[in-house]
Amino acid sequence: MITEQLLAEVPGGTGRYTRELTLALAASAPDGWTVRGAIARHADPSPAVLPGMDAPRVLPLGRRALAAAWEHGSFPWPGGDSVHAPTPLAPAAPRHGRSLVVTVHDTVPWTHPQTLTRRGARWHRRVIGRAVRTASAIVVPTAAVAAELNRHAPGMVRVHPIGHGVTPALAQPPDELAAKRVRERFRLPDRYFLAVGTIEPRKGLDVLIEALAMPTAPELPLVVVGRTGWGGVDLAAVAGRHGLAQQRLRVLGHCTDAELAVLLHGAAALVTPSLAEGFGLPLLEAMAAGVPIVHSDAPALVEVAGKTGLQAARGDPVSLLRALRKVINDPVATKARVEAARARAARFTWERAARAVWQVHLGLYQANRIG
Repeated sequence: MITEQLLAEVPGGTGRYTRELTLALAASAPDGWTVRGAIARHADPSPAVLPGMDAPRVLPLGRRALAAAWEHGSFPWPGGDSVHAPTPLAPAAPRHGRSLVVTVHDTVPWTHPQTLTRRGARWHRRVIGRAVRTASAIVVPTAAVAAELNRHAPGMVRVHPIGHGVTPALAQPPDELAAKRVRERFRLPDRYFLAVGTIEPRKGLDVLIEALAMPTAPELPLVVVGRTGWGGVDLAAVAGRHGLAQQRLRVLGHCTDAELAVLLHGAAALVTPSLAEGFGLPLLEAMAAGVPIVHSDAPALVEVAGKTGLQAARGDPVSLLRALRKVINDPVATKARVEAARARAARFTWERAARAVWQVHLGLYQANRIG
């Protein structure tokens, strides 16, 4: 497993995917197989050391040099009979008799390039395009991404839609005493809307703030959890422009899983107004926790929610406001959607994802042996 994303400055959702999938693959490894991480050279590799696993193999190049070398096909195989790259940072192609599987999380570099840096959009289009031509297989989180990938970066490599899972600690109600300490530490209000994710342009948080600033909006504060990514999104400045009172916006930054569990279970709703997503892991986590969800009409979010949430048009604060009002003002319908969402979320586990990923790798291994 290329576990380099665990060492990124802002690991984000792909960091959680890398960690949880790696641990689930290691826990379910078939007889004769072991799972080990591989990372670039870092002064402190400890964030990539996972419980119950051997320390990752440290490759002899730093992150930037490794990315450049793999991009140009000049760096050797990182080890193993099969390599899984949980992000597009991956070797250029599998070595003879070996296999390479790459997870492509979304098609944002094609559909919403303006929400990335120009360099980032170019790099992702280039390496994803190469992966669908030269890797042994591609994993995507939703059928929506599979369809978009086939449209924007068609290739001969087979694409496998395999969903994410829910970290069990987030689905279970937190311990009351621990929850009280977290609420006091963050000075949480009794009820609030919650948004979770890296703070960057494509997350649509500006639209959410604009909706909450409207005169007919529910007078609940917005709590935002997530590190600040690229793009210089200043939520306090956005709130000031739209007239949202300062006390109605709380930006908490990064939170631990234990803290996030408390924040989730105390929310009036989890709001995901993204312009584009490949899966929407916070949405699924809220569904599993029994928290009402409001989301944009991004195809992957619609697929994951499965009609168990309230949907709003992307980039439309009026549409989003209608959904926010409905989730608060119609508790009977909201309760029914929550129950349906919890049942749907139960089908998504990291163990199930790992079994599906193992099937891909084992199938490729057998094909290589026969070949």
